[in-house]
Amino acid sequence: MSAIASVFLDQGFRVFGSDPKASPTVDLLISRGAKVTTSQIDPLPEGIDAFIFTGALKEDNPQYLEAQRLGIPVLHRSQALAYLARGKRIIAVAGAHGKTTTTGMIATALSKMGADPSFVNGSPISALGTAAKIGKSDLFVIEADESDGSFLLYDTEVAVITNVDPDHLDFWETEERYVAAFAEFAEKATGAVVRWNGIEGVRRGITYGLEEDSNVMLNLSEVSPRVKGTVDIAGVTVPLELAVAGKHNALNATAAMATLVGLGFNPVRASEALAQFTGTSRRFELLGTPQGVAVYDDYAHHPTEVHATLAMAKSLNTTGRVIAVHQPHQFSRTQLRADEFAGIFEEFADFTVVLDIYAAREEPIPGVTGQFIVDKFSNQSKAKHIGGFAEATDFLASFAQPGDSVIFLSGGDAYIAANLLVQKLEAR
Repeated sequence: MSAIASVFLDQGFRVFGSDPKASPTVDLLISRGAKVTTSQIDPLPEGIDAFIFTGALKEDNPQYLEAQRLGIPVLHRSQALAYLARGKRIIAVAGAHGKTTTTGMIATALSKMGADPSFVNGSPISALGTAAKIGKSDLFVIEADESDGSFLLYDTEVAVITNVDPDHLDFWETEERYVAAFAEFAEKATGAVVRWNGIEGVRRGITYGLEEDSNVMLNLSEVSPRVKGTVDIAGVTVPLELAVAGKHNALNATAAMATLVGLGFNPVRASEALAQFTGTSRRFELLGTPQGVAVYDDYAHHPTEVHATLAMAKSLNTTGRVIAVHQPHQFSRTQLRADEFAGIFEEFADFTVVLDIYAAREEPIPGVTGQFIVDKFSNQSKAKHIGGFAEATDFLASFAQPGDSVIFLSGGDAYIAANLLVQKLEAR
């Protein structure tokens, strides 16, 4: 939402907004001229032409109801994004995970090659200093959200699918419907489709992956502290070296390279441009190393994402402990996948703190709490449920030792706790 607000500000629109709490993102929008309140019960300002909302908004939100009562056009964020992208060649990146990084990689590479694309990403792109921009070319790179089906609304030219791991079944209800939506997303694309080779249920497209039968094949020689390898693409073998670590990032870069070559860019030049991607905010973002403790903030909240992030953390930290701080995201996901989460944390983290559940748009489910995940550990001495941010960071500030890595894993607001821990460690 902040990226969309930023683009509207760039185009000279007056932007108003509300958010449940203050944050650096809100502060930045205010500094750029947006009028933002943390009250969602205040009357809407006069002269509103459109009310744009996120799918995470509950239908009883007072301002949402007021907009409907006043007859103001009410638009989902994807509809606003489609408006911003009108007349452009849309490159839409979808998938249960990896789409923010892959979108950032494509936008970075296009920018570094002088293509001047427009883009809207779910997180600021470090190398470009922003999450969104309107460029001068006809290319528009979008992180497309599958959680509520809105990724089907775009007039997509190039569709990129990083994976179809079952998720958001609170909306899709069944895995079959979820996968079928990705198949529809691919079929609707008027140009190329780039998809991970491990996907089943989506038949159309150029495949990429580590498998020999991939149309674009990745060959890895190193994944830590940074990715090194080669990519077989368009009949040539191209060196790949990234500024980021992890097998998952190597695969994301391969998807980006397949996309760029499909758009007509030279493979070697595309690889060199991808080397300038340095990450996005909240994707294994190092917040600091106070008292010798490395504190990271990561958006991972799906088991596959958590596995990838902790595996990378473990490969990077060879001296101290890996301490995971997990904020479960949604009651339904926690109930459905608690065993899976517990198994991953127990294998890849030396100790895990589980915070209270971030509900997003859901209502609580009786008996499903952070303790629900701790109870699934075979060795419960390796985990502890500490619900509140203050209490959890007090514990972590005394528990973490020099050389340890503390990784916050959250699709919600636990980044607040991550920054709070940095402050407490600095004061220790």
